[in-house]
Amino acid sequence: MAQILIVEDDPAIRGALIRGLGERGHAVDSAPTAMTGLESAVGNRPDLVVLDLGLPDMDGTTMLRMLRGASSVPVIVATARDDESEIVAVLDAGADDYLVKPFAAAQLDARIRAVLRRLGDGSPDPTVVVGELSVDPRSRRARLDGTELELTPREFDLLHYLAARADQVVSKRELVTEVWRQPYGGADKTVDVHLSWLRRKLGETAQRARYLHSVRGVGIRLSAPDGPPGSG
Repeated sequence: MAQILIVEDDPAIRGALIRGLGERGHAVDSAPTAMTGLESAVGNRPDLVVLDLGLPDMDGTTMLRMLRGASSVPVIVATARDDESEIVAVLDAGADDYLVKPFAAAQLDARIRAVLRRLGDGSPDPTVVVGELSVDPRSRRARLDGTELELTPREFDLLHYLAARADQVVSKRELVTEVWRQPYGGADKTVDVHLSWLRRKLGETAQRARYLHSVRGVGIRLSAPDGPPGSG
């Protein structure tokens, strides 16, 4: 069973989806507007969001971009728009899948299960532990020396990707492709900035590395420190 949030302004469609997904074992919440949907998605942390594009207070694509700034929750866009450029736009904005209306609840359920399988929801990775750093992909929480780190969604994804490959040198090209999900091209600065922010939250700098070690001309390596902060 997954916790699903439906953001849909049409009460008839919303009710049909709530019933249909509920009958298939999901727990379903709903929101009729983009702003209430954003609040619910960020505050309640559902497993997946089903998002209509034609919302009364804000276009769904705009809401999706705002949501991606605060959460990496999977999103399936449900839209009556079948124009290819619209579909490309929502995928570029961060949607994981889309369905063109009308569709049956059974079809949506199949897409939900496929997205969650693809993202590993059915069998979440174990918590990654490197030294005194622990990263839990299921709760999306990271702790260092027993203290929870305040990370943005992108910082968490970056930290988890590196921690899961502890002691391996990861190139910036790989980080852009796998963490940012973008084709590589002049994105070194983006990676450098996020690594700088992440180092600050880990209590280190590039010159006094503890966990994040730059390998000149190659990439970045996350390794457990050999001693107290500043000794690496």
